[in-house]
Amino acid sequence: MSSLRARLLLWLLVPLGAAAILNVLLAFREARHTATRVQDRLLLGSARIIAQQIQYEDGLLEVAIPPAALELFQSTDQDQVYYRIASAKGLLLSGYAELPPPPGPVRPEESIQFDAVVRDQPVRVVAYAQPVFAAPAESPVVIEVAQTLHARVRLVRQMWATSLRQQLWMLALVVVLVWIALRRGLKGIVRLRDQVRDRTPGSLEPLDPGPVPSELQPLVGAINGYVQRLDGQMAARGRFIANASHQLRTPFTVLQTQVDYALRNPDPAEKDEALRGILKGVRDGTRTVNQLLSLSSAEAVAQHPRPRTAVDLVALVQRVLEEQAALAQAKDIDLGFESRLERKELPTSEPLLHELVANLVDNALRYTPAHGVVTVSLRPQGERVLLQVEDNGPGIPPEDRARVFERFCRLHPGDSKGCGLGLAIVQELAQALGAGVELGDPAAGTGLVVTVSCPAG
Repeated sequence: MSSLRARLLLWLLVPLGAAAILNVLLAFREARHTATRVQDRLLLGSARIIAQQIQYEDGLLEVAIPPAALELFQSTDQDQVYYRIASAKGLLLSGYAELPPPPGPVRPEESIQFDAVVRDQPVRVVAYAQPVFAAPAESPVVIEVAQTLHARVRLVRQMWATSLRQQLWMLALVVVLVWIALRRGLKGIVRLRDQVRDRTPGSLEPLDPGPVPSELQPLVGAINGYVQRLDGQMAARGRFIANASHQLRTPFTVLQTQVDYALRNPDPAEKDEALRGILKGVRDGTRTVNQLLSLSSAEAVAQHPRPRTAVDLVALVQRVLEEQAALAQAKDIDLGFESRLERKELPTSEPLLHELVANLVDNALRYTPAHGVVTVSLRPQGERVLLQVEDNGPGIPPEDRARVFERFCRLHPGDSKGCGLGLAIVQELAQALGAGVELGDPAAGTGLVVTVSCPAG
């Protein structure tokens, strides 16, 4: 059942239905009790009428059954009426001998009621003790009047049917009223649904809470918060796509120009020069694409973390330095490694950590002039491990260090060493790995020190 209105109605009707059933059962019990009391009163009235006709004359007890005593039981039901009058000694004075005596003694002017079977039919019996002062030895006389149960059963059914009809009408009325109340109560949800359904595609405006019930205010707030975050994410993604398009459009335009120049120029030396320029442009474009892919991968990991494994940080840094040795050798840069750790395993993602270290070293090598020095070091610090990459390049002024983590940020617009993604990728990867990144100055001279603080456990 997908309808919220139907679910609420069901959960309201289940206890109401259970209460109605219980009420009907109690009504049946009360109807049977009431019918029994009515029958007992009729039987007792008949017994008392008969008791008033008992006389003691000439040493004998005489009993006359007046018609009024039996007219009390006239009805459309074919009920049988039995009576029995007996002396205190148990001598049958009048009536039906098969009517059983009371189950216990009856005190004078008192009565008892009990159930019995006469001629294979269940009957209700009332026994009344009538004292006879003229004949103490025969006193009290016990008058029993019994009646079959057809009239009582009919009365019970009528009373119970009336109560059942009342319960059904009441339940139907409750269903209608609850349905109307639910329709009015859920208007806020329906209005909120219509507001979301009627929005134009791509609209990221916050929802208007309006007269939404207080229970739904947190939901509206959560949706608006999500819309706000999504709006910021989409805006950042739009800026990223625009900047990426610009960064890729320029190299491709240069490549096209160089290819046209090489095709039109017959001089082999100039063709070779153009081809070398094309090769450099392809390498720069490839590096830009790889950096964009790395940044996109880091964003995806930040939203959906990958399972972590034990990674030897010392071995991983050595492997990255071996991979970057060719670039260092081409610029005659002294690429060194210092470690106070022989082996250090970190619970992390090896591909992301490798990408982070590779970007740090690559960034340092590209911005360090020829014959410079780049040193990678590892040392413990409490429950963390510090990875530092130090170079003696131009460095970054302290006032610009917060800005260099922005995407496509270049401190010098004419600089062609990169596209401004290196430190942005490093920060994104560090956040995905739960690490921190800081920029500082070397102990002596110019340059930059990038410190990555990695959790050790």
